[in-house]
Amino acid sequence: MFDVYKLTEEHEEIRAAVRSIVEDKIVPAAAEVDAEARYPQEAHDALVATDFFAPHVAEEYGGVGADALATCIVIEEVARGCMSSSLIPAVNKLGSMPVILGGGEEIKQKYLSQLAQGRGFSYGLSEREAGSDTASMKTRAKRDGDDWVLNGVKTWITNAGVSDFYTVMAVTDPEGPRGRNITAFVVEKDDEGFTFGEKERKLGIKGSPTRELFFEDCRIPGDRIIGNEGEGLKIALRTLDHTRVTIAAQAVGVAQGALDYAIDYVKDRKQFGKSVSDFQAVQFMVADMGMKLEAARQLTYAAAAKSERDDDDLGFFGAAAKAFASDVAMEITTDAVQLLGGAGYVVDHPVERMMRDAKITQIYEGTNQIQRLVMGRKLLG
Repeated sequence: MFDVYKLTEEHEEIRAAVRSIVEDKIVPAAAEVDAEARYPQEAHDALVATDFFAPHVAEEYGGVGADALATCIVIEEVARGCMSSSLIPAVNKLGSMPVILGGGEEIKQKYLSQLAQGRGFSYGLSEREAGSDTASMKTRAKRDGDDWVLNGVKTWITNAGVSDFYTVMAVTDPEGPRGRNITAFVVEKDDEGFTFGEKERKLGIKGSPTRELFFEDCRIPGDRIIGNEGEGLKIALRTLDHTRVTIAAQAVGVAQGALDYAIDYVKDRKQFGKSVSDFQAVQFMVADMGMKLEAARQLTYAAAAKSERDDDDLGFFGAAAKAFASDVAMEITTDAVQLLGGAGYVVDHPVERMMRDAKITQIYEGTNQIQRLVMGRKLLG
């Protein structure tokens, strides 16, 4: 297709609006959120108040109906100021995407409308021994009359304990064919038998709580199934095709934040009687950072447009955007620390936090090694 994507006036208005909110409400608390490893409630409240909490929710369910590109711009701009806060809209899309892709009208009306009102949605796929190999999951859901009873543990769940709703994948037919015996369910925070583990102590994104989900004879009604029995893994993988693009947007955002800060610093810093930015070695570093960042942004936006259209090659583009943008983000944030020298290594400046935060984009929603497997298989047919 000739027009891969096109930024509209509305997209730029959304960017300006989110940037203003981030600078006013989110950036002032970002360092404290990281230092205290606490949930960024300021960001949560600001995003809810401005309809950027879950911008992807369609208007028919009470949302604003932002397209995939607009949603990526929201996530990018929040990540530019605070990666932990950007996980609020990003994970709300991740958690609810199975409902959007595979759910019937009744379950969409019930849960998407509540998400639009500010009740968060997380995603329960991974387990300790089933990370990249998701089909090996051990969590079970057993039918009991009209209900289902869940038992098992989910791991590395973002915003666990904060979100009200959880898409959970569980094996419903232990003797069935691998990968086609998994079903998706919606679990609510106050369901009996559903509890949370302790918060993980992490390298970065410390403001976003990561916990295990425990299911001990957790009974949920039969109308909580997303799609049909046995379709869970298929829905999960389709979800990731779409939401890997949002991780790319996060990576672009944190890289932009680091580059912006580094540029301001080297222009202001004086050495040998002149601005550090006057040195050719610094100019070459900044040039490479800017070039790679813009390449990552273009690929991310192209992938977002393909997500909106649900193009056949989304799987390749989603994986490519996520892998490329996250590798670029890690490189740019590391170079930003280098440009600040000793100052970059201390918490007085945000680039060390940005470098720590950027690392996770190479890992979650499929490591970049897995992304390369996905791309290779798509290319080789």
